[in-house]
Amino acid sequence: MTRRVRAGAVLAAVALGVVALLTGCGSPGSGTGGSSGGSGTDDSGATVTVLYAGSLVNLMEHDVKPAFEAASGDTFRGEGKGSDALVNEIKGKVTRADVFVSASTASNDKLRGSGNGDWESWYATFATAPLVLGYNPKSRFAAQLKSKPWQQVVVEPGFRLGRTDPKLDPKGRLSAQALTKMGLGKFADTDAGVFPEETLLGRLQAGQLDAGFFYTSEATEAKVPTISLAPVELGATYTVTVLNRGPQPAAAAAFVKYLLGPKGVALMRRHGLHPAATVTLTGDRSAVPATLRSAVGGS
Repeated sequence: MTRRVRAGAVLAAVALGVVALLTGCGSPGSGTGGSSGGSGTDDSGATVTVLYAGSLVNLMEHDVKPAFEAASGDTFRGEGKGSDALVNEIKGKVTRADVFVSASTASNDKLRGSGNGDWESWYATFATAPLVLGYNPKSRFAAQLKSKPWQQVVVEPGFRLGRTDPKLDPKGRLSAQALTKMGLGKFADTDAGVFPEETLLGRLQAGQLDAGFFYTSEATEAKVPTISLAPVELGATYTVTVLNRGPQPAAAAAFVKYLLGPKGVALMRRHGLHPAATVTLTGDRSAVPATLRSAVGGS
């Protein structure tokens, strides 16, 4: 009986020690707060989900993300794809997003109105970027591209021209328009040379393509040599909106305000975009968050 009593006392003491240890680990100030992006009462901020045109991946991930997070305390979670591919994600509820940054106003129109799910009530146009032909300087056609009209060189036997899908990406539609305007519509009507926007630049740099259609901002970032598409003049028109029914509306408004503010504009210029002298608003002004109205031209 004595041994049993002693064994019971030891077990009881161990149990009390474990309880004390667990209680101490969970005490306030012990450094076990919630993860970033939660909606609880900790100080880690919210996670704002931004779907953006794939041509902006370097701007968003390398510069805007760390700068916004440092300034706001919120967390940026981004995804870059062709604008229309992102529209399909939003409509299909693949991603619960807060902000949509498009390279074409036509993509925004596909989210507006009851027939499109009322995902968007307004958008602000904030920057542009001309469409150019970027080429690999090691391509055997590089000298010709610098000395002859581009529309003559891209039809040479063996020339590998890349572009994005016109069904998923505004840049793909602009590329098809450029080809058609120069009498090369038969190239625009095929799937040859069509790649996802997020892989096109890498293919060019890897030598898998001789040239491809890019915005000046992409070429500037990657130090890719370019030639003008003159006499064709086409380009991206960048817009931003806070999506309806997004999970983090306050953080979304804060992100848009940062993007359109002086620091965001400076980052755009660094990446080769042409910020608009005046941001213009399209859509329902009353639906714009109050904290954003001065930034997007609302009242």
